[in-house]
Amino acid sequence: MMHGYLAFDSQGQLLTPFRTWRNTTTQKASKELTELFAFNIPQRWSIAHLHQAILDKEEHVKEIAYLTTLAGYIHWKLTGVKAVGVGEASGMFPVDSLTGQFDQNKIDAYDQAIQHVDKGWTLLDILPDILSAGESAGSLTKEGAILIDPSGTLKPGVRFCPPEGDAGTGMVATNAVAEQTGNVSAGTSVFAMLVLKNSLLDYYEEIDMVTTPAGKPTAMVHCNNFTTDINAWAGLFKDLFESFGFEVSDSQLFHTLFNKALEAEPDNGQLMSCNYYSGEPITGLEEGRPLFVQMPDSTLSLANFMRTQIYSALATLKLGMDTLILEEGVSIKQIVGHGGFFKTAHVGQQMMADALNASISVTQSAGEGGPWGMALLASYLINKEAEENLEDFLSDKVFSQQQSHAIKPQKEGQAAFKDFLLRYKELLKVEKSAVSHMQ
Repeated sequence: MMHGYLAFDSQGQLLTPFRTWRNTTTQKASKELTELFAFNIPQRWSIAHLHQAILDKEEHVKEIAYLTTLAGYIHWKLTGVKAVGVGEASGMFPVDSLTGQFDQNKIDAYDQAIQHVDKGWTLLDILPDILSAGESAGSLTKEGAILIDPSGTLKPGVRFCPPEGDAGTGMVATNAVAEQTGNVSAGTSVFAMLVLKNSLLDYYEEIDMVTTPAGKPTAMVHCNNFTTDINAWAGLFKDLFESFGFEVSDSQLFHTLFNKALEAEPDNGQLMSCNYYSGEPITGLEEGRPLFVQMPDSTLSLANFMRTQIYSALATLKLGMDTLILEEGVSIKQIVGHGGFFKTAHVGQQMMADALNASISVTQSAGEGGPWGMALLASYLINKEAEENLEDFLSDKVFSQQQSHAIKPQKEGQAAFKDFLLRYKELLKVEKSAVSHMQ
């Protein structure tokens, strides 16, 4: 889980419940910080949560001694080291890609902006240290070993690499850490990471600027909502099967439902869906209301329903990607997909290719996601040769023998998704009304 807000006092006690990437309650803070830095600060970033707590005059602010993310917290508890990887850090506060550290000019600007606040810290006092891929980040302590294995069988001493959240590990898991490569991590949320050759000309609320675990500048299109609604409907269908006495595994269920989507009519039977369980900053919504809408003359079939659900999941990602590609002219050599969305062969991959107008590759390990990427970062720490960078290590020692399967967009699918997206933009007006009136 990326970013978020975990604040601790000088005794290591948690000051407020964990605020996650889905706690889209920081719109005012996000706007103020974006204007202060002339740099997009998404609502889910740690600094946005901190600043919102200041704006709301929360009592815990003056007691903060350490601010970190979930990855940083677990690393601290296992090793005693208060550090995060540079990719994870870039989702807490802007990072200078030249130094691989927090942007000092923006640090100074923020400390100046909040000098009136009753507190006993400056920003760097409470942020974790930043480490890059390949650097040692401590080792498992005796206390950390007991947390994992209370029996005492596990012994301390194993080395740790810098911790990364699912953004950085996703890039590694798909070998998308070199310039002009990209990946899409598709699960309960979805985000595309595009490693840039040159900096963007401007900043956009739809685009987050982060880094790879090695510190390369990366543009990120992040959507809070992706497969949650699909999973909910699949659970309903499973309940139906079980009511008739049929046992269906999750893999069978999703394989059947996804493949059924391939049989849909070109217009999806005029069905529409909005998959927002939480707010979605790309489309300007602080809250979500999952919606399924049909017209009186719509064709309600399983095939049309399922492709509508998949298209709905892809729609917001497409809106964000259009800003990056159309406004900035960013070119990408390859986009590699990973995550649970791709476990059903071909279907999600083809529909994403059609939606993004780009070839999508999926490797043999595409369904493994972030844990696989984290394991590779640990392997890089242990097995890299002197001066060997992360890009070469992954290309030469990990992915050189791994097969990948690329799917190109199809004209029919592109046309169908384009029509869907036009209707989806109109549906967002209904979604905004639902948020206002359905409390």
